[in-house]
Amino acid sequence: MTNHACTIRLFSALITMLLLAACVTERPAPAQPLRLYVFNCGSIEVLDVSVFHPGIGKGEHKTLADSCYLIVHPNGTLMWDAGLPDGLVNTPEGKTVYNTFTMRVTETLAAQLQETGHGPETVGYLGISHMHGDHIGNVGLFPHATLLIQKEEHDAAFGPDASKYGFDPALYPSLHSNPLKKLEGDHDVFGDGTVIIKRTLGHTPGHQALYVKLPKTGNILLSGDLVHFTDNWTHKRVPGFNFDKERSLKTMQEVEEFLKANQATLWIQHDLEQNTGIRHAPAYYE
Repeated sequence: MTNHACTIRLFSALITMLLLAACVTERPAPAQPLRLYVFNCGSIEVLDVSVFHPGIGKGEHKTLADSCYLIVHPNGTLMWDAGLPDGLVNTPEGKTVYNTFTMRVTETLAAQLQETGHGPETVGYLGISHMHGDHIGNVGLFPHATLLIQKEEHDAAFGPDASKYGFDPALYPSLHSNPLKKLEGDHDVFGDGTVIIKRTLGHTPGHQALYVKLPKTGNILLSGDLVHFTDNWTHKRVPGFNFDKERSLKTMQEVEEFLKANQATLWIQHDLEQNTGIRHAPAYYE
């Protein structure tokens, strides 16, 4: 065979290989399925439970959970509430405020996040139900996450009269530097209807809750402080320290109708008894 013929055959073989390679489509990496992680972000011993329903239970003690959550979506991650500050883990006796609430932390949120494989640096969005201290204790872990907050809540928390609403800017000194998206109503976080921030005013000027549609588990609404425990939800009782009692009652009625219409379950973030039946990270819900 001549050198010319060999060259032609080699060239033909090369062309064939290139054509075959062009026909091969690389399989994309599988998308991360929608998951919901639940974290123990502290506990609160209430020394007089009547603050949550005036005139009932004067002087009675009640322990509340303090839960926060991570939603892992194919298009990003959302941290929902940030609990009590991790630094309280060094104060086992707890910290008492207003002579009414003793707050304790037994495991840090930072460590729990690492255990799931989703460290704080992976969080793209930070959703805060409201700006009270037991929900913003670890916002400093997420300096690059986009803050999703109702306009009224942001204006109150970063305005000149934050203390009027029970907010303490000393607890969130770096949060003003986060990327920010002010909301003025419901917000579809990832644009596909699976993770929706719900506007639920009343407890604070711009309170919000989080609705998550999980394919296997079902539809869940994370309460924020819409209500603090089941008894108050059942009887529609409003804490004496809520920003707007009438708006709180109206919101509870609206949420009850929403839950029925969407066959959704209300997870009350502070309800210790309900939380004992919910599995926590590193386990998850899908």
